[in-house]
Amino acid sequence: MRLTTFTDYSLRVLMYLATHPEGRSTIAGIASTFRISENHLTKVVHFLGKEGYLENTRGRGGGLALARAPTEINIGALVKLTEGGDVPAECFERETNECSITADCLLKFALAEAVKAFYAALGKYTLEDAVKNRKALAKALFMVPVPSPAARRRG
Repeated sequence: MRLTTFTDYSLRVLMYLATHPEGRSTIAGIASTFRISENHLTKVVHFLGKEGYLENTRGRGGGLALARAPTEINIGALVKLTEGGDVPAECFERETNECSITADCLLKFALAEAVKAFYAALGKYTLEDAVKNRKALAKALFMVPVPSPAARRRG
C-alpha cells in the first residue's frame, strides 16, 4: 500500500512542528526544508488546521503550530482521515462500483481484513512515538540542538 502525497505531507508537517525548536514555523520554511511545493503544502496545512491538528496564525508573529500535544495525535486516525477511509478497490465504493464480479468475489474479504489490520497497526502509534528521536530529526531538519520536551515546558 502506498500513501497519497497528501497523507505523506500531512505526516511530515506534523513531525516537523513536533521537532521544531520553537514549536512554530511557516509553510515556506517547511516547504523549503522538504523541497516540496508551497501550493500543495498550503492545502495540507489548511486541512490540518480545519481538522484541529494545527493552529494557523496569520500576520506578524504568526505561523503554524501543533494544536494538540504529540501524545494526542493518533497516526492511524490521521492517516484514515487524510486517505479518505478504507477503500482499497472499486468494489468498496457502493455508489460507483461497476465491477462485474463483486457479488462473487472473495478477494474483497481479504482486502477488507488487510485494510483493517493496516489501520489497527497505525492506531497503536502517536505523533510522539514518531518523534521520540527528536534530536536526530532536529539535526536532519534544522541543524540545531533541540531542547527536551521538559525544558520546552519550563521555557
